[in-house]
Amino acid sequence: MQRKLGSKNVPAVGLGCMGMSEFYGATDDAQSLATLSHAFETGYRHFDTADMYGSGHNESLVGHFLRDLGTRREQIVLASKVGLQRDAQDRYKINVNNSARYIREGCEASLKRLGVDHIDLYYLHRRDPAVELEESIGALAELVKQGKIGAIGLCEVSADTLLKAHSIHSIAALQSEYSLWSREAEDDVLPACAANGIAFVAFSPMGRGFLTGGVSKQSIQQSSRDADIRTVLPRFGEEHIDHNLALVARLQEVARELALKPSQLALAWIVARYPHVHAIPGTKRTSYADENFAADSLALDAGVLARLDAIFARGAVSGGRYPQAILSKSES
Repeated sequence: MQRKLGSKNVPAVGLGCMGMSEFYGATDDAQSLATLSHAFETGYRHFDTADMYGSGHNESLVGHFLRDLGTRREQIVLASKVGLQRDAQDRYKINVNNSARYIREGCEASLKRLGVDHIDLYYLHRRDPAVELEESIGALAELVKQGKIGAIGLCEVSADTLLKAHSIHSIAALQSEYSLWSREAEDDVLPACAANGIAFVAFSPMGRGFLTGGVSKQSIQQSSRDADIRTVLPRFGEEHIDHNLALVARLQEVARELALKPSQLALAWIVARYPHVHAIPGTKRTSYADENFAADSLALDAGVLARLDAIFARGAVSGGRYPQAILSKSES
């Protein structure tokens, strides 16, 4: 199904590219490029990256894919982000910088890595409370005037920040975590987006892979901290994972009844709930890209939606979605 994102209509399911560079195990550029190309041929038209993913590697990878697309690049919504700086010593420690100078310099660097003259949707990756919103949104608005970006987005901000930013310059999209096991956005942010014609882009729509049914306690315990971000996330920790695996088992049961993959059911739930929501599951494999994209056309009846809502009711999931050091960078 087609939904508006910036100036284009695209399928509700897009492709999150972060995992092709880091955070979710070993990476393989050749495999990732093959997946990107296959995704486009399958029908994906929304590709999401950021300057911090792989410290620029992800944008360079996507840039390679874009060069192969040639003029077909104009068929897609290319999304990237600015505003976060990586710590040289700890890959999970991030600093927020929303200064106008940093935004301008970051955009120029992203354009170069991506090999394009404009980015369709450019997000402020996190809000920096030390910088007035007028300064950061003003810098992004200037980039729109210059034709370097097509539309402005915000990530992980509160409804109040979204509305204030929207009063300074039109905001096209808000990106935040949203899935069956991360439903905080339903309180204020999703309604605020709907009321103001702003697209909501759900990252980690499959709970960082947990809702696929392919994550076990053993697989997390055997992963290294440097290779897999899930090793530092509370919900995957020893005191929470058994409880959460029991929830996923119930999701798998419903999926079997419908002859679907748990991942497809989780994505279809997101797409069915709100007409202004896009989902950007990440994958490095063509087979998973196919499965995920198929969820774009699935229709779930009210009874199935109610069952999933009950299984994953607010408070059902054990543990926070981030450790406090990371969560403190987010308003949502």
